[in-house]
Amino acid sequence: MKSLLTVALLVCLAVTGALALDCFKCVSVGGSNPSCEEPFHNNYTSSILESPCMGGRKGRNGVFPATACLKLAGVYEDSGQSMVVRGCGLDSGTLTVDTEIVRMSHCGGFYFDARYVSGCLLSCTEDGCNLGLGGPLRPPNEHVAFVCLLVTMAVLLGASTVPFN
Repeated sequence: MKSLLTVALLVCLAVTGALALDCFKCVSVGGSNPSCEEPFHNNYTSSILESPCMGGRKGRNGVFPATACLKLAGVYEDSGQSMVVRGCGLDSGTLTVDTEIVRMSHCGGFYFDARYVSGCLLSCTEDGCNLGLGGPLRPPNEHVAFVCLLVTMAVLLGASTVPFN
C-alpha cells in the first residue's frame, strides 16, 4: 500500500509541476524588437520564451509560477507608434474578475508608460499562447492540486481499511 501512495503522490507532483506555463516575454515599441512584433513568428524566438514563466502576486514577496500568458498590443495615440508587450501574470485569488487581468481579455484605451494607448490586453492559459490572440482556458493549478489531494486522501483511506496480517 505504501508503494501505491508513493505512486499517487509522485503523479500529483508531476502533474502540478507540469502546469507551470511557458510564455514569451518581450517588449517592442515602434518595431524596436522585430522578434516581438506582429505578425509573430516563433521560429527564431526561443531566446524570448521564459520556461517556466514566473510572476509576482499582489501582497506577496517573491515570484510564483504564472497562471496566464499575456499580450498587450496597441497604438500610442500621440504618435501612432505601435507597441507590443508579451509576458505572464498570476491570478492573485481575489473574488472579482475586474481586478484580475489574467482572467479575461480587455480592449480599449489605457495608459502605458504615461502615454495613452488604444489596444488590447489578451490573456491565455496554454504554453506559449501569447504569440497570437489568446488560447482556450484551462483550470488553474489550484484545481489540479485539489484533485490530487482528494486522490491521495482516497488512497490513504483505502489503506486504513485494509486489515493487517
